[in-house]
Amino acid sequence: MGFIEGLKKEFSFIQGNYLILILSWILMDFAGELAAPYYPEYVRQLGATESIVGAIGFVAFLALALVQFPGGFLADKYGRKWLVSTLTFGVALSYIFFAIAPTWHFILIGTLVANLCLLYQPALLAMMADSMPAERRGMGYSIVNLIMSVTTTPAAAVGLALVVQYGLVGGLRIGYVIVVVFFLAAATLRSRLKESIKANSEKMRISELLSSYPKALREGMDVWKIVPISTLFLFISGLLMRFSFAMSQSIMLFYALDVLLISEAMWGLATIALFSTMIVFAFPVGKLIDKIGRKAPLILSSLVMVPAIYLLIYGDVVRLFIALPLFGIGQLLAMSAYQSLLADLVPRELRGKVIGSSNFFSYIFMAFGSLMGGVLYETVSPQLPFHLMIAFIIPSMFLILFLVHEPEKREE
Repeated sequence: MGFIEGLKKEFSFIQGNYLILILSWILMDFAGELAAPYYPEYVRQLGATESIVGAIGFVAFLALALVQFPGGFLADKYGRKWLVSTLTFGVALSYIFFAIAPTWHFILIGTLVANLCLLYQPALLAMMADSMPAERRGMGYSIVNLIMSVTTTPAAAVGLALVVQYGLVGGLRIGYVIVVVFFLAAATLRSRLKESIKANSEKMRISELLSSYPKALREGMDVWKIVPISTLFLFISGLLMRFSFAMSQSIMLFYALDVLLISEAMWGLATIALFSTMIVFAFPVGKLIDKIGRKAPLILSSLVMVPAIYLLIYGDVVRLFIALPLFGIGQLLAMSAYQSLLADLVPRELRGKVIGSSNFFSYIFMAFGSLMGGVLYETVSPQLPFHLMIAFIIPSMFLILFLVHEPEKREE
């Protein structure tokens, strides 16, 4: 088999819904990452304190949590397409609040609207799992992460240029206008998705969104009795990891600026180094996950994260440029392997409910993690959230090591 034929065979699954989702993510991730590296400082310059930034994260994750059970229920009952294609428009328009914000209160409103529209998230993730062959999931999810890294790298450079040229607040206002335009284009593209399951042919009534909540909650909890026990332990491990990351997510930039005395421009360059590393490692990580399985890469991700955190805590410019790429490798291993193993364990007809239920609890944990990170940073010690991050990563790794087992036959 020639080289070209080999490439065609390796990537033959990139078609249909998977291709549309990839293309829409290219648009959304590029635009979203224009402002993301500087978002916490943008909110702070609009009058927020570190604790308020953490509190906005708390509200964001709570809003996300609230829509997960109905999102999963509706995705399995009425299908994935209509949720994804319709509500992406809502997310796009929510970023108008970010672009025009005179104070941090507008950021809070925009965040709330965007995250409530992410009712479609369980449907989106279920459709992604539905659209990949089981034997290509490691590569499939790595391509998703690669696409995000490829588009993020020039986005970080454009964002840096906007900040240097127009200042942090002025540059990010322009950045968020670009977000609105690109997200609307992605929403238009997603309207071409095709349904991936046999769903109820009835049209859902808006009133059912609230009336279905008790049933969605009950079914979202009961689904854990049906899926393999490894799914539950994988989920608990993921909870610990997400809680720890939420503690540091909103304060990492503050720590670099306030404690390590890194300039905004240097931070922008360091994030470019992070995303460039993810580009380089995306395909090798995907091949590794498909070849040796999902469990070992999950454990390896924890082993990479711990030294990265220490390099950040006791950092300087050089250590920052080592720590962030290590974070990138760890995230790539964790995200691709976790998503692949979850899809391997959960039958297609239950994925919406499992994703909705797991996301609900994950976002609750992340809400409190975000709030705790901001409060601890401001009132106790800037280093403490990062030390606690390590404390949660270690038991998460041992859960994977001893209680999570890969299935003999992967779900389609």
